[in-house]
Amino acid sequence: MIIGQQVRTAFDKYIDLLAIDASGSVIIIELKRHKTPREVVAQVIDYASWVVDIDDSKLVDIYFDYSQKRSLNEQSLDRAFKSKFGTSFSEVNYDGSHQMVIVAAELDSSSERIINYLNDKAKIPVNAVFFSVFEDEGRKYLSRAWMILPEETQEKVISKSAKEPWNGEFYVSFGHGEHRHWADARKYGYISAGHGRWYSNTLNMVEVGDRVWVNIPGTGYVGVAEIIGDICRAENFQFSEFENKTLNELTTEGHYSAFSGLDDDNAEYLVPVKWVDTKSIKSAFGETGLFGNQNSVCKPTTP
Repeated sequence: MIIGQQVRTAFDKYIDLLAIDASGSVIIIELKRHKTPREVVAQVIDYASWVVDIDDSKLVDIYFDYSQKRSLNEQSLDRAFKSKFGTSFSEVNYDGSHQMVIVAAELDSSSERIINYLNDKAKIPVNAVFFSVFEDEGRKYLSRAWMILPEETQEKVISKSAKEPWNGEFYVSFGHGEHRHWADARKYGYISAGHGRWYSNTLNMVEVGDRVWVNIPGTGYVGVAEIIGDICRAENFQFSEFENKTLNELTTEGHYSAFSGLDDDNAEYLVPVKWVDTKSIKSAFGETGLFGNQNSVCKPTTP
């Protein structure tokens, strides 16, 4: 969600675009029309040194200025965030976490080496995305390619708070509703996410044998399971224990017929699991201090 354009920093530099994702992580976006010199990597890291120290009230001000310049109907970051992601900005506990993205036609080899080094060795979340426009018989097309899978940089998000080591298990946020129903996931054995790559990509983090703890945001924890298979488009997955039927062929509480008409970016994806224990929504477990996150899958780093 874009929250600012040409955002002025404390050292009188301007960030091309400032965005925020569903977990409250700020994304610094630097735009370059042509081949990008390696100096642009230092430039976005310079911007990050400012972003990490701003507080949530500054983000509110940045969005307000942006909404006025763009004549947006919603001038409240909290309400705009809820409209976009389904939860209020005040609920995500912003802690200065941020990522960096360079948008370019291409990168020079030096920039590629630097970005790979920062991700692999320094664990700094900087990525590049390439766009190309081409034409065929009067029709124009826009192609997009990430240098590093977005979910890999999501794992490395930087915050100003010291991080505990990963506890070795996975957290899953299950967005229960008409088109993703907990009763079906509980009965047939799966977790799922979709309607945007930000949500579905993190399902790739889990592998067969991993253990996941499932939370319905705003409700509580409802299950713990072991991963038993790979990610698959929801409408294509066949449940072997139920005569190899798909979700659309099974008796379900949710409605899944619309899944087949979606492109890959917006499709629903599922991962099969073997439940160790589950609870109904009415019996969901929650208490103050339990881990919560808007990512569909993430690695908890708190005691």
